[in-house]
Amino acid sequence: MEERMQDRMRELVQLLNEAGRAYYQEGREIMPNLRYDALYDELVMLEQKTGIVLSQSPTQKVGYEVLSELPKERHQSPMLSLAKTKEREELRSWLGTQEGLLSWKLDGLTVVLSYEGGSLVKAVTRGNGEIGEVVTGNARAFQNVPARIPFPGSLVLRGEAIISYSDFARINAELPEADAKYKNPRNLCAGSVRQLDPRITRERNVRLLAFALVSALSPEGEALDFENSREHQFAFLSEQGFTVVEHRRVNAETVSAAVQDFENRIADNDFPSDGLVLLYEDIAYGDALGRTAKFPRNAIAFKWSDEEAETVLREVEWSPSRTGLINPVAVFDPVELEGTTVSRASLHNLSYCEELRLGIGDRITVYKANMIIPQIAQNLSGSGTLIPPHLCPACGMETEIRQDRDARTLYCGNPDCPAKRLKNFALLVSRDALHIDGLSEMTLEKLLGHGILRSYRDLFHLEQHREEIVALEGFGERSYEKLCAAVEAARRCSLSRVLYGMGIEGIGLANARELCRHFGEDISRLRAASIEELTAASGIGEVLAENLRRFFSDPKRTEELLGVLAELRLEKELTGEEGAQTLAGKTVAITGTLLHFSSRKELEERIRTAGGKVSGSVSGKTAYLVNNEVASASAKNRKAHELGVPIVTEEEFLRLLEGEE
Repeated sequence: MEERMQDRMRELVQLLNEAGRAYYQEGREIMPNLRYDALYDELVMLEQKTGIVLSQSPTQKVGYEVLSELPKERHQSPMLSLAKTKEREELRSWLGTQEGLLSWKLDGLTVVLSYEGGSLVKAVTRGNGEIGEVVTGNARAFQNVPARIPFPGSLVLRGEAIISYSDFARINAELPEADAKYKNPRNLCAGSVRQLDPRITRERNVRLLAFALVSALSPEGEALDFENSREHQFAFLSEQGFTVVEHRRVNAETVSAAVQDFENRIADNDFPSDGLVLLYEDIAYGDALGRTAKFPRNAIAFKWSDEEAETVLREVEWSPSRTGLINPVAVFDPVELEGTTVSRASLHNLSYCEELRLGIGDRITVYKANMIIPQIAQNLSGSGTLIPPHLCPACGMETEIRQDRDARTLYCGNPDCPAKRLKNFALLVSRDALHIDGLSEMTLEKLLGHGILRSYRDLFHLEQHREEIVALEGFGERSYEKLCAAVEAARRCSLSRVLYGMGIEGIGLANARELCRHFGEDISRLRAASIEELTAASGIGEVLAENLRRFFSDPKRTEELLGVLAELRLEKELTGEEGAQTLAGKTVAITGTLLHFSSRKELEERIRTAGGKVSGSVSGKTAYLVNNEVASASAKNRKAHELGVPIVTEEEFLRLLEGEE
């Protein structure tokens, strides 16, 4: 019995460490949170039962070693995890006669900020709790982190970097290929904070919510007196310009009702949260309790008991993507969860399916991770009869199983797979690339299916197929003329947008811009660049450099790129330094429907090119609020009226961009 328990402990340590490494280091999720928690609790139980703790046990480790090209730094004091509970009664017992502060437990990336003399001098990620990564430049690009504060001494605080659900949806909507889409806001945020190029961080609207004051020393080196109150510390941080996590003062009698109130508002939150944190209000009392090897004793985490529903797995859809990865999606009988109807959930990869021992017809339980994202909790039948398709659903060619780091994945190896071609064309004509308006995936599918599009260059010669296109279902003379006009407009394009549109693995728009800037907008220099020359460009490491060399070494793909470039009138993309700085030093907020710009992102880019900054909210620092409905009673309009911020229409704002006051 003892030997079997130890074998199970070794198995659990390996599983949990693999999941933790993927989650913390690589921003990936290889098992649901619910399963991780269950396995973790099982390991704790076995450790208590046997009195044995294995050396690599995650119950003894705070985090995982960081892996990136960012510089590393040791924290002045360890950043520990929190003990957790799912029982509200335990919160009452934990408080006893003390008062506490109840706040959201945010699901992002913890960052430590240091200020000296009022200026932000350092930002370090949590890392493994002992050593983090220095991300100071990226922290300055957060939407709401002050570069300067009124306090003239030394200040150290902790906060959670997050990306809102609305920004997460916007960013994913701009990615046409399925496998490029991010799984959840936490993963996207982790990758955004740890970017080598702060411009990418800025584009993704990362925000920071402060949740702890570590230290505050006057210029003379004396510790500030907060009257032994955590609440006073939070108020001090607010006075310095930080956005502080929402919190409420509670005691043993009021904590349950407060928890319920927080829970009632989860569905309306635009930020990711996976529970609550309860912290002793009395600083001295909490500090006097000390810590365990892993947990501080002055705070405890409350995790939601996820609502689960039992249902039947009816189908697994296999969806091919641009890179050939075939993504499995579970389709089950609809169930009600957290107030909405759910019938689908991502299965991530083959390993995930095998771990759950799935089979069509199995009875499964499903839940919403963080009350938002549908996941399969467990398989009650465990038939293990699910067989991945031997043939690609799109082209009928044989599929292959690959080992992708610690997960098995299904691929279509056919380079001419119509699903790949469709996704490739969709990326090239997308807004951030050629931006050919009117070429939806549905339209592209028709043009590809009728042989009108065989190469990228065919996009610019649709006049050769006028009669065929006009005769297509849903088309006509007017639609054809609009499409041709959009193609002609797309001929004016920057090299960076074309490079992004070619779908080079790992090369986003920001990377493409940096490459074009570094190589002087010269495609010949870029094609001929060595690995060493490519890695000299900001944000390009060895992996991306290898991907670029592989692309330029492929005659077929290079021919496609050169064919597209031959059809274009390339324009140099203006940067904030090169364009007219009509908005230099000014902050602009945007709301409402746009009429003159194809997307909010396009308007934001124009603002940045003119030297301005874009804010997601209206404050005293806002120079203009762009809203075509000047007279509306929206929250941003009301705030602008309160603060005396001018509300301008797009037409008025375009004149401001041109320097016409």
